[in-house]
Amino acid sequence: MSSHGSNRRVGAVRPSHLMFTAGVGALVDLPNFSVLIRGIDSWSHSGVTEYDIDEPRLRAAVNRSLQRYGRGQVEQLRSAPWLEGADTDPKGWAAQGVGVPVTPFPQWLRCTACNVLAAIDSGEFAFVNANPRTPHEAKFVHDCKRGKPLAVAARFTLVCTAGHLDEFPYTAYVHHGQGCGRTPRPKLRMKDHGGNQAANVTIECVACGAKRNIREAMGERGRRNLPRCRGRHPHLDTYDTNGCDQDSVLMVAGASNQWFPLTLSALALPKAQGGDIEKLLDDHWPDLELIEDRGEFDFMARMPKFTFLKEFDADAVVAAITARKKGTAGPAPFAPDVQADLFGPEWDALSGPVPTPSDDFALRQVPVPTRLSGFFADIRQVERLREARALIGFTRLDAPDPESPEIATRVELSRGVRNWVPASEVRGEGIFLRLQDGVMAEWIARMDKSPQMEAHREAYARFRANRKSDRKTSDFDPYYGWPGARYIALHTLSHLLIRTIALECGYNSASLAERIYAGDERNPRTGILIYTAVPDSDGTLGGLVSLAEERDFDRIVRRALVDARHCSADPLCAERLPHDPADFLHGAACHVCLFVSETTCERGNRFLDRRFLVPLNGDQDPVMTPAGLLP
Repeated sequence: MSSHGSNRRVGAVRPSHLMFTAGVGALVDLPNFSVLIRGIDSWSHSGVTEYDIDEPRLRAAVNRSLQRYGRGQVEQLRSAPWLEGADTDPKGWAAQGVGVPVTPFPQWLRCTACNVLAAIDSGEFAFVNANPRTPHEAKFVHDCKRGKPLAVAARFTLVCTAGHLDEFPYTAYVHHGQGCGRTPRPKLRMKDHGGNQAANVTIECVACGAKRNIREAMGERGRRNLPRCRGRHPHLDTYDTNGCDQDSVLMVAGASNQWFPLTLSALALPKAQGGDIEKLLDDHWPDLELIEDRGEFDFMARMPKFTFLKEFDADAVVAAITARKKGTAGPAPFAPDVQADLFGPEWDALSGPVPTPSDDFALRQVPVPTRLSGFFADIRQVERLREARALIGFTRLDAPDPESPEIATRVELSRGVRNWVPASEVRGEGIFLRLQDGVMAEWIARMDKSPQMEAHREAYARFRANRKSDRKTSDFDPYYGWPGARYIALHTLSHLLIRTIALECGYNSASLAERIYAGDERNPRTGILIYTAVPDSDGTLGGLVSLAEERDFDRIVRRALVDARHCSADPLCAERLPHDPADFLHGAACHVCLFVSETTCERGNRFLDRRFLVPLNGDQDPVMTPAGLLP
């Protein structure tokens, strides 16, 4: 990262950090101050040669998702600008101006010695970054005494649900919305009194002596003491031209709800599975969208201009054209729906014929253990995989929720239309499991209309209704996005296996991720992919795929199911089931038995219930697990 305007390096983060933890528009806490990641208008890839992440399926999905916001066509997925040698020679050409641009924010600082509170451009503070090899030592100092004590960020900001971020108006606040009667730019002091009951910070005007505690701006009552949101986007250096009608909310810089990423991800698939076809459609869509059937495709392929079409499977191309037309017709989809559409080709690649191995995708069939043959139809080692991830926006205060995608307000990554979005990729390995269709179908027939499943379904409707905002004025379907019984069973099994792998085999569960292939009623699927999703070498050393071997996998599955029958929080956990007015989206599940880290679970630890897999406390309800698997 480099400070905007000075091209000085102030820190470093991993590419995945810029996607999920603190990307464009987010605040990053450095050792001595905090910075804001600037919009992609300010990013420069000049001199950087390898930044394009080629994943046509993901690029098409990004464009489909951005239709909802009226944005232009994205032609490229770009990794963060970085050059080899920038770390080893920070004074060399590779480090000059290369990096993700940031700017200090909040731009009000407090001296740790004399408590002076002033803006960065007031002249009170000086920026020090003497050693380019230690960018983490960058700091602001105040020349109030010998040794020049450190100045730290005044940690209060204003945000709103529309995604705006602004400085806290210290001068106006301490004077109750008025100016100082002594001087137009008074000197302020910020005194932190400590304590453990929320903030206990007093702002004082040195010129007139006015004082006010920050507590008066906190909570619902405190919002009356705050100004209306000004519609500011500091990562873009803009204000919304139409203003903002939302209330400002006091937030401490670095709070976990100041930034939520809106991302899409896709696995790189073998070319035979349609990767080239997606690129073909992207490159020649204005011509290919005219094709309605196989006859028109054959006619076009005979034209000299389109002879390259003969290299593709005609039926596959026509099907892809038809699918894309359906996708572009009608209202633009929400990002969760676009992400779900990406799973279809992945399922076909993982469950279909084993393809020729490549650098990005390699499958290996392994035998299903005898005792598990009635439960699993297929077990495959994913020896190599590549996952590409794209950032298409972010939200503040309200997280982009797959269950209520209409709630959160997306913020743009750039001022104008850009033909690229930030992206990253990770390489790893995994285990793909396909359950017996008959086992799943029989269980769904028994349980889909059961009182337990109906309780989950009704809780989902209450959850949607309770989250419904007054801003939502169009038709509202409380059951929109209900994943169904199939998903709950697969998701619960996935968590059981991830937790057992982490306990027994030394993997940190946070380094694993899941993809649940449940489909829908028209296209049901019964698969789980558990894979490594970290950008370091731990994910490619073969430790995960080795667990799919017959002996190890039999032990892991049986232990996972046995452990699922008991929880340290029982009987409270085992008896948990959402009933009116409760709107939580899990049943017999908690941090002790089923929950995993947020980076691992694709649905935020929702739609989990042990009672659907194993009998709990002598419960006689029909479960999906064959009796022979349980002792």
